[in-house]
Amino acid sequence: MRVSLYSDEQAASVEAARQVAALVRRKPAAVLGLATGGTPLALYKELIRQHGQEGLDFSGCTTFNLDEYAGLAPSHPMSYHHYMRENFFEGVNLPAERTNIPDGLAEDIPAHCADYEAKIHSAGGVDLQILGLGSDGHIGFNEPTSSLGSRTRFQTLTENTRTDNARYFASLEEVPRHAITMGIATILEAREIILLAFGAAKAAAVASMIEGPLAAMVPASALQLHPAVRVFLDEGAASLLTKKDYYRYLQQQCAGQ
Repeated sequence: MRVSLYSDEQAASVEAARQVAALVRRKPAAVLGLATGGTPLALYKELIRQHGQEGLDFSGCTTFNLDEYAGLAPSHPMSYHHYMRENFFEGVNLPAERTNIPDGLAEDIPAHCADYEAKIHSAGGVDLQILGLGSDGHIGFNEPTSSLGSRTRFQTLTENTRTDNARYFASLEEVPRHAITMGIATILEAREIILLAFGAAKAAAVASMIEGPLAAMVPASALQLHPAVRVFLDEGAASLLTKKDYYRYLQQQCAGQ
């Protein structure tokens, strides 16, 4: 796990976007795994800027989103379909038919989840997965105690997650109680992973993910098993790490890579 520390969220996001853009330029038919929430917004904004000002071409790419709320239609303003249109898809030249997001209204959820896994496989697997980090250490909607071998599935959300996400809704009661999410094993099959975490509220989860034991109670700790993970942090998110000086030293040694 390669840990990089930055002065603020913007600097970390721009560097993470540079890594995504490098892959797209190197492999125009790249398969990207995408995340939602507040964390990747600056990354998406930078990719849109590079598309508009530097000609970054997404026309050959395919995308798979991590998750979607169960029970929300794609047109719902709080759905992740809507989020992706508003914050990324409408700003780049990614063909709509190459975008994939779980269907929160699927009638047969187990069959839909199996089909989602099959689509990822048919696309050749995810080249680069973008992740955020929940304050309790979840990735996607893989809540604490999720199986490290889990696949795309229906997931009941914890009250902690619902409370964290309530800021996007009019009230806590409006936050869905269930979601469809890629599983931890699904995420770990991506060839490369980028995780972003910002702010002191994420510091405990970051420390557990990077320096704590592998544990189902901290789903993100499963990333310790992956050979190509890059973690982008601001000072607040990194504040509880015990090896910060070592990570900074490695970051300097690997500058430009």
